[in-house]
Amino acid sequence: QRFRSRTSLQAFLKVYFVFLFYFFKPIPRLDPLHPPFVQKRTVSLETPAVHYHNHQRALIMQRKEHYRCHQVWRKPFYGTSNEREEYRKDIRNHLKKQMEDKCVALKLQFTNRAKEAEYLCEMDRLALSKEKEQRILHRAAMTAFRDENKRLMEQGWRDRVLTRSQEALKERELLHLNPINWSGTLK
Repeated sequence: QRFRSRTSLQAFLKVYFVFLFYFFKPIPRLDPLHPPFVQKRTVSLETPAVHYHNHQRALIMQRKEHYRCHQVWRKPFYGTSNEREEYRKDIRNHLKKQMEDKCVALKLQFTNRAKEAEYLCEMDRLALSKEKEQRILHRAAMTAFRDENKRLMEQGWRDRVLTRSQEALKERELLHLNPINWSGTLK
């Protein structure tokens, strides 16, 4: 239906194959300072053909890149219904893959966060138990220190009371032996 006669089909195929050959055959770049098929370079040698060749090569590469970029959008807009459906199918598959990748990434992130939270809870529990043990040890040490201080203070009080009573006894004995009032006038 697209091509009415055999000659138009042949002409289209010929143009299409020339186009493919033209666009997909790499064209070598020529050096203008050393053009091909020149044995010895002279001062007056000009190379317009080589410059033209390189310019045409650049234009062909630009056309090829333009065709490659726009060929991507040809199928979804101008292709047959099968091509458009194939394109939509590819898009759906890409979206499904992205959704699956995102789901896997979220699951991995969730498991990593759960492991991290579990690790932090364990570290917190260990820190709290260590702090509790340190508090218990500190309390025991402070209790022992307090009891020892109390014992030392009570011992000091008893020693002072004892020394005071001994001094009072000594002074009494000294007063008995050597009274302050010899004459007995202070009564």
